[in-house]
Amino acid sequence: MGVMRRLTILIAASLLAAPMSATAAARPPARPIAASFYTGKWYEIARTPNAGQRDCEAPTTEFTGRGADGFSVHQVCRKGSASGAAKAFDTTGKIIAGTQNTRFTMSFLGGLKKQEYWVLDCADDHSWAIMATPGGNFVWLLSRKAVMDPAAKAAALARVKSLGYAKLEYPQQPPG
Repeated sequence: MGVMRRLTILIAASLLAAPMSATAAARPPARPIAASFYTGKWYEIARTPNAGQRDCEAPTTEFTGRGADGFSVHQVCRKGSASGAAKAFDTTGKIIAGTQNTRFTMSFLGGLKKQEYWVLDCADDHSWAIMATPGGNFVWLLSRKAVMDPAAKAAALARVKSLGYAKLEYPQQPPG
């Protein structure tokens, strides 16, 4: 089995097969977000541990708009360290109508599986965002910069924890 196929299966399995008994229950998104959220690169600052991202450092997600409500997704994960070998994953996503851009789906395994995600909160300037699965199993703190301003990072992490996500891991990022 090829590396990309294994990566796709691991990501899909970690996102789709997790038990619904997580300690946090994702709350509906707090406020509308701009559609521009789904354009550009995001750096993963913190996340709940999950099998699909084991040994994943310097993770990034890049959104590219495709029409009014769709986008392409290019995710990169580096093995072992922020300078390790890159593993890439490409898929598509779609904003869910009527959600004020706060909910979207991504397709996995060639479209056989779809996973919904919620943008629970974000900075007023969209410099950081909190994304989660609706069941509360997984959360990610994303930033437009690989290294966040310490005060902004502390505030964002406090918000993540106030949402009930206590167990987090912090992947390495390249120097800012």
